[in-house]
Amino acid sequence: MDYLAAVVFVTLALATLLLRLVFRWRHGGAFEPRLPPGSRGLPLVGETLEFFTASPTLELLPFFRRRLERYGPIFRTRLVGEDMVVSLDPEFSARVLQQEERAFQIWYPSSFMRVFGADNIISALGPLHRHMRSLMLRLFGPESLRLVLLRDVHRSARAELRSWLGRPDVEVRTATSRMIFGVTAKKLISHDDAAAQGSLWKCFDACTRGLLAFPLRVPGTAFYKCMQGRERVMKMLKQQLGERRNAGRQREAVDFFDVVIDEMDKPGSEMTESIALDLLFLMLFASHETTSIGLTAILKFLTDSPKALQELTDEHENIQKRRADPDSEITWEEYKSMKFTSHVIHEALRLSNIAAVVFRKAKQDVQIKGYTIPQGSKIMICPSAAHMNPRVYEDPSVFNPWRWKDIPEPVGGTKDFMVFGGGVRLCVGADFAKLQMSIFLHCLLTKYRWNAISGGTMVFYPGLRFPDGFHIHLLPKD
Repeated sequence: MDYLAAVVFVTLALATLLLRLVFRWRHGGAFEPRLPPGSRGLPLVGETLEFFTASPTLELLPFFRRRLERYGPIFRTRLVGEDMVVSLDPEFSARVLQQEERAFQIWYPSSFMRVFGADNIISALGPLHRHMRSLMLRLFGPESLRLVLLRDVHRSARAELRSWLGRPDVEVRTATSRMIFGVTAKKLISHDDAAAQGSLWKCFDACTRGLLAFPLRVPGTAFYKCMQGRERVMKMLKQQLGERRNAGRQREAVDFFDVVIDEMDKPGSEMTESIALDLLFLMLFASHETTSIGLTAILKFLTDSPKALQELTDEHENIQKRRADPDSEITWEEYKSMKFTSHVIHEALRLSNIAAVVFRKAKQDVQIKGYTIPQGSKIMICPSAAHMNPRVYEDPSVFNPWRWKDIPEPVGGTKDFMVFGGGVRLCVGADFAKLQMSIFLHCLLTKYRWNAISGGTMVFYPGLRFPDGFHIHLLPKD
């Protein structure tokens, strides 16, 4: 027995040594991978409850700040049932975004996928993603912005602001969200939501409120209402898609519905009905919500910063004064001349962090700053860590649009400015969003003034919310 026990012991020891040597070879000489520090939190829920705790401050969320102080800028956690590596490190975050489809690939938690659909562009990989992106650029690309959308956005903003006059109370986020949704719904699916009493917008508003809520589908919860909203929208889109395909080419106007139907009808096309519907849903969702939140934040910051408001007003009034007809529609050259407007928008978006988190997954083992990120690891990037970095932005929690005057325009995404993501997944609608904000501000500041009535408190949950709204009273200029 002693001899047999010795043989078993030696065999196990050799096997263990062999495994350690293989591991050492795979990980560049280390016997074991050095994983980032962290905690998985409580059983089942992990650290999800703390993550979804509201924070009434523009600074880095307390959830992130406490772990940054304890573990450093790269750490592990468990949220919404998933083990994750969190990056508060700008270099690592930029590397993840820039190495898309090489060392990393797109990934989002199942709760996100339940809202956006399994076949949406967020989850598309490689050639399919690039093809879907090219289709979206037909609507949001530079040529369409200059020749079509500039005029449509200008007319919509003027009409919307006129409708605010005489109303004792306008809640900015809701009003601008309806306005922007009206423009995009007409371009995407030829839907007049104003004529439908905002029925479609209400479904998307429910989706917005529940997207970053705790993913518990129980009646009465924000996530439950979110999923109900998605189901109603998808039912309408599917019905309209069927009607369009059955009717054939009998319509004069061409919208994005026609584009995806053409793709579906091409021989060998990867554009299935499910992909088409999820794409339309996501474009309707994304095209209005982040812009309306951004505009609400801008108006709140301007209300609290009379100096910035005055300089911005001067810029837009000077544009108007140079016109032969002050009431003529804005030109592309005038839009591109709005330098201080661009500074205000970038500063407001930096502070408001409308894209609260970004997710990816490691396609291979990744070495970063002494740590090993194993293949298959889910990664959560926190853009606000870059936006609130005091080494890059002096007094980072202060609204200071003049800080952008002496630095290059942040075209695309950088390690210090991730408002619209970065890499091959840079938001397709980024330029459209900035155009809408600029044109709305032009229409507002050349003809109107406002008084803040109530609300305006910003809360991160973890995305930006105005729990009491931001209520104003609009008045014509004297």
